Amino acid sequence: MTVRGIGLAWALRHAVLVAGALFMLAPFVWMVSASLKPAYEIASGSVTLLPQESWGAVENYTRALTAVPLLRFLANGALVCGAILAIQLAIAIPAAYALAKLPFPGRRLLFGGVLLGLLIPPQVPALPLYVGLYSVGLINTYAALILPFALSVFAIFLFRQFFLQIPESLLEAARVDGYSETGICWAIVAPNAWPAIAAFSVFSVAAHWNDLFWPIIVISSTELAPPPLGIVFFRNEEAGSDYGALMAATVIVCAPVLALFVLAQRRFVEGITLTGLKG
Repeated sequence: MTVRGIGLAWALRHAVLVAGALFMLAPFVWMVSASLKPAYEIASGSVTLLPQESWGAVENYTRALTAVPLLRFLANGALVCGAILAIQLAIAIPAAYALAKLPFPGRRLLFGGVLLGLLIPPQVPALPLYVGLYSVGLINTYAALILPFALSVFAIFLFRQFFLQIPESLLEAARVDGYSETGICWAIVAPNAWPAIAAFSVFSVAAHWNDLFWPIIVISSTELAPPPLGIVFFRNEEAGSDYGALMAATVIVCAPVLALFVLAQRRFVEGITLTGLKG
């Protein structure tokens, strides 16, 4: 291929990427723009990024923080997402280590079960989970938001693929030094898997921070509502008419996840890149 052909291919590839990025970012740009405008400019139908006559940012964000306990919703989201992530890591890391490095009967069959688990959407077990939680009196509690997601087959799969790349010689040296398999898992393997752990952490926190399907089923109390359900309460409170304040509340809810991704971006990309498909 000539230099000119390479240049055209480079330009075309980046043009497609830029167009895709603009398409994905457009709703977020509109959300931030609407949060800065007064109500009459939002309803005017004109398409402008910045307010034309007056700014409504102070009023919108003040109303978002005072109309409903938005900070409480954020605290609930942080508590639930942190607890889910900690339990998922505590289960998935040793499970993935066993599947990747420990020979035992039925290992391939068990890994096949993990792969099958990836195919099951979360809506499928929702009804039996609800019935089980209701039978033990855990509906409308933090436990109802946390326990159904304690086991993540995606985490097991991701970590197992990453652990396969860790040299056996490193593990044999640890065994010679007297480490148990549990010690090897947590003292040798897990510290070397930080890219994969960071990548999964972003996936997990983003998924559960933004989840509305399950909280709207098991939570009816405003005090326990995570951020997406809190936005529903806010919209009900405002009768869906104060779109500036509603967009301001949405910006506040989205900001922590965006900040997490920006801070963990390098590790996230590294974890996805290094997690091979070795069988």
